[in-house]
Parts: sequence; structure tokens; C-alpha cells
Amino acid sequence: MNMMASKAPSGEALAKLRAEAQATIRELRDRIETLDNDSIDLILRTARSHYAWQDKPVPRELLEIIYDITAAGPTSMNSCPARFFFVETAEAKQRLAKSLKDKNIDKMMSAPACVIIAHDVDFWKELPYLFPHEDRRPHFMDKPEHSEVTAFRNGTLQGAYFMIAARAVGLDVGAMSGFSNAIVDEEFFSGTSLKSNFLCNLGYADETALFQKLPRLPFDTACKFL
Repeated sequence: MNMMASKAPSGEALAKLRAEAQATIRELRDRIETLDNDSIDLILRTARSHYAWQDKPVPRELLEIIYDITAAGPTSMNSCPARFFFVETAEAKQRLAKSLKDKNIDKMMSAPACVIIAHDVDFWKELPYLFPHEDRRPHFMDKPEHSEVTAFRNGTLQGAYFMIAARAVGLDVGAMSGFSNAIVDEEFFSGTSLKSNFLCNLGYADETALFQKLPRLPFDTACKFL
């Protein structure tokens, strides 16, 4: 169901909102200039992808917090094309297992939840609500390739936000690409405008399954100054 169109503010109301937004950022920067090293370790530097899980459920309230953090991240034209499906029940996991490579089935089945991170190629229909100050729907209407690329790019971005947000609130994640997108789309999204991107196991990890962290490319290999 599409959201209703928002009424874009104008005049004094718009000026007030812009001033409040600018003040909020200045106040934030006054409170905190950078994350401390422990926080950076938690979300990225020392964080690991996990494949074994404790038998401990994830409260729905925490999932809602993770989504709220994720939704705050920037996307092109505030398009917000990502959609998140929390696969938790035994029945839903059996349906999802049809798409997985054999070595990934146990990883998914043992996780408290496996999130299908998908995107809506018809995201642009929500733009009157998400981007109310200008009608950008003509940029995407009757342009399926452009819509697909935009949805995939920004949905992937939101998937990364989701993983960082989950780590930030104390959960562990294990992203997976060893599955058939076509089977997931047929099983869960047939007849809709949704397409799967990747899967992400979510919960409280069993660290005894970890191995040593693999190397990363050094700065001089991966980065160039132009």
C-alpha cells in the first residue's frame, strides 16, 4: 500500500525546519566529534561475520530499533527502496532453505532470524511521500532499467546500514550470498515488484565457530589519488 503524499513545507515553515536541521547537526558535532575506538571496533574494525548462533531470540522491539536506525541513512532522493523480511518461523525457514547452497542451510536454520534484504523496483511510487517538495516520479516511470539500477544500488546501501545498525545495538550478523535469488523471488515475492538482494543471518553469535580474520587490501592497493 502506497503512503499518502506529504505536503512540502514552504515559506516561514520551511525556513524554520531548515534552521532546526542545521542547529541539530551543530549540536551533535558539539556533543561528539568522532566515535571512540571501541565503538569503531564493534561496528566494523574488529567485527566479524558469524556462522554459528546461540539459541537466544531477538526481541521484535530491537528489530524495530535497527530498522529505525537503518531508515535514517541517506539514499538517492530519499528513495528508501530496501525492504526487510525477517524469516523466523520453522515453516518460513524451510521455504528459504530451498534457495540455499547446502553448506549454508545449517547456518540459516540455526540463526534466530535470517533477513531477506530486498528492494522494490516500484519504489518511485512512494516518492510523493518521501520526496514531497518535487515530483520525481517521471524520472522512473516507464523506465524499468533505471528503476532497477537505482533500487539495487540504494537497497544495497541500506543493507549495509542494516548490518552496521545491528552490530551497534549488540547483535551479530552473517551476510550470505550463497543462494538463488530466482528461487527466493519465486517463493516469497511472486507477483510483486520486490526482488531479493542478499541474505543476512541475525542474532547472538556463538564465537567458538570463528577462525582467524582474513587480510584486507592495504590503502596503497585499494586507494588512489587522482
